Amino acid sequence: MTRRVVQIGLVGLLSLAFVLPAAAQQVEQQSRQDLKKEIEALKRGQMEIQKDLEEIKQLLRTSNAAARRVPPAQPNVRNKVFELGLNPVKGRPDAKLTLIEFTDYECSYCQRHNRLTLPQIEKEYVQSGKLRYASMDLPLDFHKLAFKAAEASHCAEEQGKFWEMHDRLFENQKALEPWNAHAEALGLDVTQFEQCMSDSKYADAIRKDMAEARKAGASGTPSFVLGLTDLEDPAKVKGLAFIRGALDFSRFKTEIDKALGQEE
Repeated sequence: MTRRVVQIGLVGLLSLAFVLPAAAQQVEQQSRQDLKKEIEALKRGQMEIQKDLEEIKQLLRTSNAAARRVPPAQPNVRNKVFELGLNPVKGRPDAKLTLIEFTDYECSYCQRHNRLTLPQIEKEYVQSGKLRYASMDLPLDFHKLAFKAAEASHCAEEQGKFWEMHDRLFENQKALEPWNAHAEALGLDVTQFEQCMSDSKYADAIRKDMAEARKAGASGTPSFVLGLTDLEDPAKVKGLAFIRGALDFSRFKTEIDKALGQEE
């Protein structure tokens, strides 16, 4: 009996010797498969997260691009009354409409408007008596010479040469100084001109123009207000429309024709 038990025990032990490593191997293999599945699941999750991030980035890019395409709101100038002061005006005083330009002599867009678009406006509307054209000053802070350039235009104005100085300053935008060189070129009394510049005689008038520009909502140059001329006091203009930037003549023509049609 004892030998039989021993034999059975030995067989059992021998069986365990073969079964245990196989079972251990099976457990290890199962663990590896489970680990592999977990890693694959993590990879899939990571890919989904990456995909979501790319979609978010694309939405942000699209949103930013759309925001850049949306033009700033046009200021509402309708029925606001603007004071021209003693600023020079081209055209007949009884013209129904007045176009006010707020300008800066260092502004390249203002130069472009003066060179390309203003002559067409003058030819079609100013010379025909339908429109007056007024130039008012809006020297921008980051243009260091713009304020003095505005002063130079008015110091020339008191000698009857505003528009000549106006045009010359734009033509010589990269060489604004010395100021007396422009006065000399235009045949002005240079001594009188230099005294005017030294005294900053028109600084307050320029600041009044800047206040009128703020009233219009103009923050850059060139900016324009198209309005009705007050025939009883031509120095006053009642706003109809705000026009921003150095636009093509066709854009001005659209606004002017529309205003003329409304007033006929």
